[in-house]
Amino acid sequence: MSVESDSLTPLSGAESLLQTLVACGVDTCFANPGTSEMHFVAALDAVPAMRPVLCLFEGVATGAADGYARMAGKPASTLLHLGPGLANGLAGLHNARRAQSPVVTIVGDHATDHLQYDAPLTSDIVGLARPVSDWVRRSTSARALPGDVVAAVASARRPPGQIATLIVPADTAWSPAERIGTPEAEPLPATIPESTLEHVSGLLHGPGRAAMLLRGDVLHGQGLQWAARIAAQTGAALFCDTFAPRIRRGGHHPVIARLHYRGDEVIRQLAAFDHLILVGAEPPVAFFAYPGKPSWLVPPDCALHTLTRPGENGPDALERLADRLDAKANAPAARHAVTAPRPDDALTAETILRCISIDLPEDAIVVDEGLTSTFPYYDLLDAALPHDHLNLTGGAIGSGIPLSVGAAIAAPGRKIVCLHGDGGAMYSLQGLWTQARERLDVVTIIFANRAYAILEQELARVGAHVDGTQSRSLLDIGDPDLDWTALATGMGVAAERVTTVAAFRDSFGRAIRTKGPVLIEAVLA
Repeated sequence: MSVESDSLTPLSGAESLLQTLVACGVDTCFANPGTSEMHFVAALDAVPAMRPVLCLFEGVATGAADGYARMAGKPASTLLHLGPGLANGLAGLHNARRAQSPVVTIVGDHATDHLQYDAPLTSDIVGLARPVSDWVRRSTSARALPGDVVAAVASARRPPGQIATLIVPADTAWSPAERIGTPEAEPLPATIPESTLEHVSGLLHGPGRAAMLLRGDVLHGQGLQWAARIAAQTGAALFCDTFAPRIRRGGHHPVIARLHYRGDEVIRQLAAFDHLILVGAEPPVAFFAYPGKPSWLVPPDCALHTLTRPGENGPDALERLADRLDAKANAPAARHAVTAPRPDDALTAETILRCISIDLPEDAIVVDEGLTSTFPYYDLLDAALPHDHLNLTGGAIGSGIPLSVGAAIAAPGRKIVCLHGDGGAMYSLQGLWTQARERLDVVTIIFANRAYAILEQELARVGAHVDGTQSRSLLDIGDPDLDWTALATGMGVAAERVTTVAAFRDSFGRAIRTKGPVLIEAVLA
């Protein structure tokens, strides 16, 4: 039932909005507000259960909400200012949608009777929100607002996780409201039928060789163990998709092969299999089109099958499948040992990842947007102590620092290690300020190669030819070199630059032992 306001002062729409969010379990808001959101801001003092987190750029707010959702398993909200504020956050929402993260996006708008004057900040907010949202609604009154908030949270929670955007005109926030909304029951993922289990069980018992492609919560919960038991019992291979949102790795956890970024490599990875079974995943496709290269990456002789679709109960399906197959034995984790680099070795992406693999603390959270620096050495972290690994999902670079902000707030007490290329980190370096403001326990490692290295690789792959300095100037981010120690310390984050393996390992060790944000600029040889 609805809860009425007991105060003699009428409940405002903004207070009703905040109290309804909290009642629905949404108690963190990543915000970059403006004039149309000032009543929301003022209402925070009346709703202390809501934690506001100021972000100096909207892309940090939306990316942080993504990282929070991946680790908390529930939505955060964002507070954005009109259409331009939403537009600044679209890249983060794009990645969050690809990650299937639940996010409630609150966007303020002009008061209803002010829209007719076409003021400078007037825009088509619904049109901007639609491509990155699974649900969009414009609230029409303070009276309707609590119900709209309940619907937004319910939509965001719908498995496997959605982006819900609620547009709140200023007069809706400042007008009197009547109540706080009543939360809906959390929607449950659908259970697959026995006929699907029978079909997949038959494939795994059959003569052909099978692989399973995993995505979603089966990669960081009990479903991971069930998948490993099935693989040990049947000989099936286990893959995760290239940019799985979250995967539990290291220690006793099973090693899951990652599909390669390059399409040719994916086809080679899957060439030996007669069957590819999707578990919460979509069929693999090329990240981009390339001249003369296929976009569809399932080999022609490999048949596709679906155990669970996104939004269906993957862990339950894997447990029931394991029971059918009598797969009860825990499979040993097959991982290689990692040797430490020598102190006088060159500081490269590989030697850095070797150091991190050896020194990463137990139960850390690794946020990975190292791209060309980290992708070739991804397997090294399988030898680390148990940790969670968060990937860039939608390809919109610059998410690493914001993701680390959200993950740190969702999982206090766990060390966050953010691996980031220098070019991509410039997209959202404002997140360092939020790390300092909130005293978040994040170690950010900048792989400083002074270039958009991934674009240099893409030039060759698309068949483009570079002959002069003008074209090269769009790929080189030197001249002048970025000074990450100055950038970080200017936003309140302790930082140092390292150029040798010995210095990196010493710096990383100190950062791990330090509480609060630290940045290490690793200048690659």
